[in-house]
Amino acid sequence: MPRGIDHIVHAVRDLDAAAALYRGLGFTVGARNKHPWGTHNYIVQFPSCFIELLTLAEPEKLGSDGFSKLFGGYNGDFLKRGEGLSLLILESKDAKADYADFRNAGIAASDVMRFEREAKRPDGSTVKVGFSLAFAEDKDAPDIHFAVCQQHYPENFWNPAFQKHANGVTGIAGVVIVAEKPTEHRTFMQSFAGASAAAIADGFVIKTPRGTIDVMSPSVFTQRFGVEAQNTARAARLAAIHFSGAKAPVIEPAMGAVLAFERAD
Repeated sequence: MPRGIDHIVHAVRDLDAAAALYRGLGFTVGARNKHPWGTHNYIVQFPSCFIELLTLAEPEKLGSDGFSKLFGGYNGDFLKRGEGLSLLILESKDAKADYADFRNAGIAASDVMRFEREAKRPDGSTVKVGFSLAFAEDKDAPDIHFAVCQQHYPENFWNPAFQKHANGVTGIAGVVIVAEKPTEHRTFMQSFAGASAAAIADGFVIKTPRGTIDVMSPSVFTQRFGVEAQNTARAARLAAIHFSGAKAPVIEPAMGAVLAFERAD
């Protein structure tokens, strides 16, 4: 079953500065949240998908559990090398079934893992949100983690008040991965997304039910966005998010990532 984009993690060293940057770009940014394994986040929400601004604020809380290793510890190590987009997470209707698919494809990196936390509504009231994640691994892309996410209390998470942005953005149109040899990632990405890939110049694209996943070479990335791609000498990188519905087109380098705003039709 094809899996659409659920959310992208933007790992940063100064979380409050990142929230201020996104607000300055015209996004509505939610309240600061905390995870039990030491990461903190802010959410930038759109209908059925979001960006998670994240930092490892309390590394002393890291434990031996899966979230500490695959999420908290991984992002801490990622930030030692630099800031940027660290995780691509697709939506799941059934995390157990998706885990079985990943296991059969030889790309599973974890069992299904569940956690819950409190969240605040715009009026300040507190509600419970819960998620189950199953991670997948592309061994040729250690600087990107991949997972699917199933929400257990979606009525408590999604809120139209948080989905209205002054810049006019209405959603995530897609993400871009940059790799020295894009075709080496094709088999993994098709299994991860549950959808077939179409060839493009020096790369490929996967159209998901919510947004595209483009995988391209650094030179093609520079031609498309007019800025240099992050260094991919070590491994492939999740390099850019492009948004739909913006009031004006713009390419914005932002804390190790490229944010591309596409004008509304």
